[in-house]
Amino acid sequence: MMTVIYGTVLFVSIVVLIYLAQKEYENTDIYQWTMIVIMSVVIAAHWLKSQVETADGAYLLQCFAYFDSTYLFSVLITYLLHILGIRIWPWVKIALYGLASIHVLIVFFCYHTDLYYSGVTLVETSMGTAVHFAPGPLKVLHTAYIVFMMGVLLSVLVLAVRRRGKYPLLHFAAYMMLPLLTMLLYGVEVALGVGFSLTPVLYGLGAVMIAFQYDKAHSYDIDFLIADAHREEKEKGYLAVTPEGEFLCCNEKCKDFLPFLHDVRVDGRLPEDDRLGRKILQFLSSYEKGYALKTKYKQGEMTCIASISSLDFGNMGECRGYLIEIYDGTEDQRNLDILSDFNRSLNEEVQEKTRNIKEIQRKVVLGMADLIDNRDSNTGGHVRRTSDIISIIVGEILRQGLFSLTEQQGRDIIRAAPTHDLGKVPIENNILNKPGRFTEEEYDIMKTHAAKSGEMVKILLEGVEEEHFVQVAYNVARYHHERWDGKGYPEGLVGSMIPLEARIMAVADVYDALVSKRVYKEPLSFEKSAAIMCEGMGTQFDPRLKQVFLGCREELEQYYLQHDR
Repeated sequence: MMTVIYGTVLFVSIVVLIYLAQKEYENTDIYQWTMIVIMSVVIAAHWLKSQVETADGAYLLQCFAYFDSTYLFSVLITYLLHILGIRIWPWVKIALYGLASIHVLIVFFCYHTDLYYSGVTLVETSMGTAVHFAPGPLKVLHTAYIVFMMGVLLSVLVLAVRRRGKYPLLHFAAYMMLPLLTMLLYGVEVALGVGFSLTPVLYGLGAVMIAFQYDKAHSYDIDFLIADAHREEKEKGYLAVTPEGEFLCCNEKCKDFLPFLHDVRVDGRLPEDDRLGRKILQFLSSYEKGYALKTKYKQGEMTCIASISSLDFGNMGECRGYLIEIYDGTEDQRNLDILSDFNRSLNEEVQEKTRNIKEIQRKVVLGMADLIDNRDSNTGGHVRRTSDIISIIVGEILRQGLFSLTEQQGRDIIRAAPTHDLGKVPIENNILNKPGRFTEEEYDIMKTHAAKSGEMVKILLEGVEEEHFVQVAYNVARYHHERWDGKGYPEGLVGSMIPLEARIMAVADVYDALVSKRVYKEPLSFEKSAAIMCEGMGTQFDPRLKQVFLGCREELEQYYLQHDR
């Protein structure tokens, strides 16, 4: 009877093996396959043992029956840790399987001794041949080993509780039940002293369980899913090469992207005399240097896009080669070109509108500056002239390189010059056009134009011009009446506290006032004006601007000679 039962479960385990073989998965789950093979060996040992006729044959078959509590349990433990997502160090696996092997070898080496089993008794029954083994002195090792494995399993259970939610619970429970039920059944059989073990039946059921779990197990394995997705991707080419650029293998599609592969032999180096072969070798070199993960090239009318990744071939993380994935990116490139053209057209349109807005804004500022010139009979033409001479002064600063002024900053100062007196717009005409000296009250009102100029710059320019230009224009407008000695207005700033652009504007502003005709005075001579300017260096003006002023003095004088002053 037991012979029939054992034979049936052996048949079931073999059918399961055949069933799994028909799955044709490229990434075989080696753990589950190993478990089925060991179960089949153990079941076959019990089946043969139920028909054995000699004690020596029974002992030999018992050696193979020990594969369950040794190798099978070791594989189950490593697989349970794999399910939990715990990386197992190679030395741990070596220790686990090494201990199982030592146990099995002890049983085999004690075959002709009484050390492990002191006696074997065969009893013929209606259910088959029952075999009873009398324990020897080394049999205690098996008990110790079972206790040790039980401790390891309990440790795995503790880890499972701590990591709950990070692994498939039902899948883990199905495989955890197999060793627990086996140990429980083994304990009952030892206690009752039964002649026929039911563990083969349990292993037959375990094999069936593995068959049902096999597909499900793969669905939890991201590496398998990625590999399977690549296998199903018929439109992509895959090329494997060594770090030295030697050809390993490729799929057929890859030859459409790299025609030279038709003539390359395995282990042969990619051809450097072929355009595409040279391209791939350069790609490998760039990847090794950390420069590129992707590259793009033309093959006929097709735009090919290639990406690369390392292959370690299970060699402890050492790079053994590279996998290059190539696909037809013609449509992607076409879409990118369309998008690029659209963005370029959009940018041009935006830039054109921005230029228009800036031009309108510039005309508004200049219009207000002209309004001031037309209203202020005292300083007629002042805004226009200072805008011209500020460019001369800035040009000299850039030539001398005294202030580390950039060309962009210089352009900003020149553009900002017309804004310096915008605050005069709200000043009443009777004060603005007074031909004589201001009273103290009138002078206080006149001095407010500096702060108001800064405010108007913010109102007119913010949100339209670049931030750096707005700041320069604000500084020019608000602080151009500050003095180096701190006696200026509106804030009484001292020395380098005054923004550079305001210090430069102050020189142009005062010099124009000296050499130009006003209703209350005639223009001073160039010599007298230069003397006053040089005398003010260090008190009214930044002393370093003296060198700049002297450097462009002749050019300034030529300007005023050519223009009505």
